[in-house]
Amino acid sequence: MKKTQNVTIKGTKDGLTLHLDDSCSYEELKEEIDHKLSDSARSREDRLLSVHVQVGNRYLTTEQEEEIKELVRQKKNLVVDSISSNVITKEEAEQIKKENEVVPVARIIRSGQVLQVPGDLLLVGDVNPGGTVIAGGNIYIMGVLRGVAHAGFNGDKEAIVTASVMKPSQIRISDCITRAPDHYQDDDKREMECAYINDSDQITVDRLQMLMHLRPNITRLEGGY
Repeated sequence: MKKTQNVTIKGTKDGLTLHLDDSCSYEELKEEIDHKLSDSARSREDRLLSVHVQVGNRYLTTEQEEEIKELVRQKKNLVVDSISSNVITKEEAEQIKKENEVVPVARIIRSGQVLQVPGDLLLVGDVNPGGTVIAGGNIYIMGVLRGVAHAGFNGDKEAIVTASVMKPSQIRISDCITRAPDHYQDDDKREMECAYINDSDQITVDRLQMLMHLRPNITRLEGGY
């Protein structure tokens, strides 16, 4: 019988990809990685190659990841660029859920108060001058925004800020900042607006109706975790 290969090496323009079998024992895997990379080293050019490791449905502890990285580093001119797995821990799954869920809050954010959530924020109420709302994702305000709104605080430049009445003292999205205009038009028929980062890496405020074209994948009502 032909012996099953636990490690498959494929060359790419960016380096090497190691596909590791997820049904064999971890010790068998390490032994074959060592053997396969030793054979491969004889035919490699004398240049540094990055290695991407795909482990499939196998969960690796931090210690095991370091062991595999060290195995690869021992071979001449190889360095591990990334290790990817289809499996995550319960804690990691809960963190992803928090970062992608919409948190509804019904209150007024007064001067000196700060409201922060890890995912999207749906605020039913106003943000008064001196008040601040911060979200890892998008900010939806069903009320007047007169204070500070900071969306995408973890670096998400696709995040947006919407408000029924957009009169902020400051809007921040990721690391982009825009201050309030010198004056607003007082208009009882003012449309609901949204703020986003445009192609010039600047924050723009536009009609809410533009949002479906600007961020067509913004809804999170489909699918789930």
